[in-house]
Amino acid sequence: MKPKSILQFCAGWVLVSVLLFVQSSASGAGVTIITHGLNSNVDDWVIAMADRMAHTGRLPGTTSTCYEIYFVSTNSSYALAWKRLSGAAPTNTDSGEIFIKLDWRQLANNSYSTFQVASMALPALLQTNFIPEMGGHAIAELPLHMVGHSRGGSLICELSRLLGTNGIWVDHLTTLDPHPLNNDGFSDFLYTVVDAPARTYENVLFHDNYYQRLDSFAFGEPVAGSCVRQITSLNGGYSGLGGAHSDVHLWYHGTVDTNTPLTDTAATITSSERQTWWNAFESAGLRAGFVYSLLGNGDRLSTNQPAGQGTSRIRDGYNQKWDLGAGNSVNNRTALPANNGSWPSLITLRLGGSNLVAFGQSNSISLSYQLAATNLSNAVLGFYLDNDANPYNGNEQLIRQLTLPATGSNQVAFVNATLEWNAQNVAPGEHLVFARISRAGNARYFYAPEKVTVLSSFQPPLVVINRLGAANIRVDAFGVPGQRLVFQGSTDFSHWQALSTNWFTSNLVSFSESAGISARFYRAFVR
Repeated sequence: MKPKSILQFCAGWVLVSVLLFVQSSASGAGVTIITHGLNSNVDDWVIAMADRMAHTGRLPGTTSTCYEIYFVSTNSSYALAWKRLSGAAPTNTDSGEIFIKLDWRQLANNSYSTFQVASMALPALLQTNFIPEMGGHAIAELPLHMVGHSRGGSLICELSRLLGTNGIWVDHLTTLDPHPLNNDGFSDFLYTVVDAPARTYENVLFHDNYYQRLDSFAFGEPVAGSCVRQITSLNGGYSGLGGAHSDVHLWYHGTVDTNTPLTDTAATITSSERQTWWNAFESAGLRAGFVYSLLGNGDRLSTNQPAGQGTSRIRDGYNQKWDLGAGNSVNNRTALPANNGSWPSLITLRLGGSNLVAFGQSNSISLSYQLAATNLSNAVLGFYLDNDANPYNGNEQLIRQLTLPATGSNQVAFVNATLEWNAQNVAPGEHLVFARISRAGNARYFYAPEKVTVLSSFQPPLVVINRLGAANIRVDAFGVPGQRLVFQGSTDFSHWQALSTNWFTSNLVSFSESAGISARFYRAFVR
């Protein structure tokens, strides 16, 4: 689409009206689960990390929810409970983001394996009534990012496997110095429990793994199917026996919070650590770790090798069992033992075409999904327009609905659809688009990273200049209600400054300022 323009001169003042295309990108609602390892808890670094994730400025909104999920003793067993630590209920936020600290301190010893803990934690993710203030929604409905340190890495891998046997895909798995007790070649003679192995299962879209071998007492492992980053410099940070092991989660914290100094309440990153812990490519933590989350919006399909030649490419952590963007020449996933398909899953979602459209135009939208149900029942796919990034707070609007067939557990399917914009299904403004896939009472959600700005018309406005006496100028723009107008000013026709942005609610938008200079140029954009 070519820009349209009109040029108008009046009393030495120049005005231009032009239609511009503007790129935009945003993430939508998701759930981040962070958990600890052996003989630990969530009281220090876990809570600190989740708090920083919620306050990095990367949220597609200003409000989010933070929960702690923890075990309580019930006679001779344990049950999960929850409490909200901060933020509003998920039905009342504008970002839709939920941060969960998974605390299994009573079980993180020699009494329970991560096989057992994962099976005990799974129902809390699937039940629609586990957290009543979620309004009948299950935690697993939103894209999942699970972060686990040490034995916690084993725990989240096993959780991802159990989710996969129910048909649920995990968007992102992050293992921090994963160390399953007495498994994967580890021999932990002080313990008899055997943990779940650290694996990348076929229902994981992206997996990044960070480990060290600097500590002879406690260290992690590389995990096949992930983007593996061995950390070779960890001076400073935590001290004492196992210090480097703990430094791995501090290293990751330094990619969430890039301020210097910073603390996770138990150890500190100073300028010295900033200079030595990350290499040149990682830019002191700015291009590492958390940047590859949905909130970080990093390029998971990059062929860059953060640790240097001969090491993992970033895209090596991307699912290549099917061609979801990284090809499928090498199957880098561990097969699930079963998949009952009780949950349908959206895997990827992208909005195509221009992100600036007018009534009468359309966008393409592409997605991949899996519904492993063995029977002939279908899933329902709905596309929604949303004024924020929360699908639960009631301001979303259904714009199209489709029926999707089951794929089976050995396939994923790809859908291309068209979304048409008109005055009957959308109001002018800037919107996010999300999809909801549902079957038999189970639903999952996924937002497209692209925003769409819908205008009523691309018709260029008429711009008129009026002198209000010797010292003031008023610029009037006449357009179509539902257009967005941006006024800009310049004194040399090269350097332009934004003056105001307005939506046409009637046919007229005006801007006024004092004429304290000898020459002034104006232009007005519809965008």
